[in-house]
Amino acid sequence: MEKFVFFGGKGGVGKTTISSAYGLKCARSGLKTLVVSTDPAHSTSDVFDQQFGDEPASVEGHENIWAMEIDPDEEVEEHMMEIKRSMGDQVSPAIVNEIDRQIELAHRTPGAYEAALFDRFVDVMRNSEEYDRVVFDTSPTGGTLRLLALPDFLEGWIDRLLEKRAKSIDLFEKAAIGEREARRRAENDPIIARLRERKETFEFAGNVLRNEAAFFLVLNPDELSIRETGRAIEELTESGLSVAGLVINKVTPKPEESEDGRGARYLRERCQTERERIDHIRESFDEPVIAVVESRVEEVKGTLLSDVAGELDVTVERTPKSTR
Repeated sequence: MEKFVFFGGKGGVGKTTISSAYGLKCARSGLKTLVVSTDPAHSTSDVFDQQFGDEPASVEGHENIWAMEIDPDEEVEEHMMEIKRSMGDQVSPAIVNEIDRQIELAHRTPGAYEAALFDRFVDVMRNSEEYDRVVFDTSPTGGTLRLLALPDFLEGWIDRLLEKRAKSIDLFEKAAIGEREARRRAENDPIIARLRERKETFEFAGNVLRNEAAFFLVLNPDELSIRETGRAIEELTESGLSVAGLVINKVTPKPEESEDGRGARYLRERCQTERERIDHIRESFDEPVIAVVESRVEEVKGTLLSDVAGELDVTVERTPKSTR
């Protein structure tokens, strides 16, 4: 198994339960494991009955497992302030206020959330040397796919910006102070340096996602969830990312044969419908179903989380890089 493991899916399918259970499974196999929540709902604290923050904290009562919850709103704010600081060092004071206004407007537009979260997401991967496995409880499918699509999209965009920035400096400086000074200014231009730094970040992320990451999708046995999963697989495939397996969660338990009455009849009909949908999932998707997890009466935590971990038919051993 790759070092970085992602559990995605539409909102409400139970990604946090499954990602936490898999993290526990890895930890109990002796792997130093970090569970990272990038979902605004942040249910990881509920699963482990412990409050987590922006930095990894050991999970009480368990060995080899840590957890953290990234706050998207805080990341957007920090991302905006970092851009303001960076731009403030590179432009004249006369236009700093206008740049600040434009940056604040930009951070209210679609995509600002993903762009801000992306930096923290990459930071976690880059600083994960002490962990054998990093498990991401990702945000709902649409946002996650936009996040994962950023490396390819922005690498090409930054290449074009670098080219235009270098050309503009070259032309301006040649006209103003001569060719030799123009080359010197281009080499030390802070904006070019910043763009190159961003390009390296995107290249790193793209390489890790393709070569050191495994993606699993969590779905429920209902038509909406099944359709969403199909779209997610298509979009991940278009981004050069393959899905390693599916987890069918929140399956209705079948009542005992001796049970009768309206409730029991309802459950039997529901179970029959869900079994048909599970068969449809197995037949329609090439990706293997690694677990069919039944709903529990109580919240999944403690021993129930251990039970779910045992139901996940997915390897925990680390795949040597040389075999990829």
